Amino acid sequence: MAPKNQSREARERLRLYQARQGLHERQRRRRVRDNVIGAGALVLVAALATGSQLVHASTRDDDRASTPASATSTATPTASASATAGNTGDVPSKRIAQGTTWTGTLTLNKDIRLGIELDGAKAPQAASVEIDLIRKQFYEGTKCHRLADSTGFHFLQCGSANGDGTGDAGFQYGPLENVPSDGTYAKGTIAIARGATPASQTTQFFIVTDDTTLDPSTGGYTVVGKVTSGLSDLVSKVTSKGIADAGSDGSGEPKVATEITGATIAEQK
Repeated sequence: MAPKNQSREARERLRLYQARQGLHERQRRRRVRDNVIGAGALVLVAALATGSQLVHASTRDDDRASTPASATSTATPTASASATAGNTGDVPSKRIAQGTTWTGTLTLNKDIRLGIELDGAKAPQAASVEIDLIRKQFYEGTKCHRLADSTGFHFLQCGSANGDGTGDAGFQYGPLENVPSDGTYAKGTIAIARGATPASQTTQFFIVTDDTTLDPSTGGYTVVGKVTSGLSDLVSKVTSKGIADAGSDGSGEPKVATEITGATIAEQK
């Protein structure tokens, strides 16, 4: 169970995320309304110009969105999401990513600056979710709670609302996208953690800090993008310092407390 102050922080983060989501929706509706008003004005101008022709046309028309896995069930980058048969909650539209490449930054502990790239073509749903979460500052102040650094098993897992592997933004989603068929996740890969089902992806993701193999028979993990710069800084300042209390799979909380202190994203021009 998360400490009470973490639970309060998670509730506040979810409230702010939902508030920003509402603001974005109101702005979208306002744009639609303004476009409709603009179109209406054009129609009015056209009506004044065409006179009785428009009147006749209108009378004729009156009837007319726990975990990367290894060879064992415990040795996986997994999100603490319940097993669900389908998407739940208000999942951001996959149209956000627009099938294009998005670039930005992920800052950890204020001094580790990672360049990131999200693939909106190969993973449109996951990229759209990440873009939405970053835009609405969901990740800022959250912790990277899990580090794995053993033979063939290297990643840092982040993004839970409570900072301990639990909590999300109120939704779970699928499908799995852009999954490596051989279970090989190259150094620098950014992938989405999940629970037992393809639709249990939430806000958690993991950064592969060295070439990693995860059992493909479990279904695999969505590769949403990659780290384009700064990975060596992450390895030297966090990964190389070790794990505080490793579990049976060799993963656990990093000795160096790691927090997401900033994130940006923009469509690549």
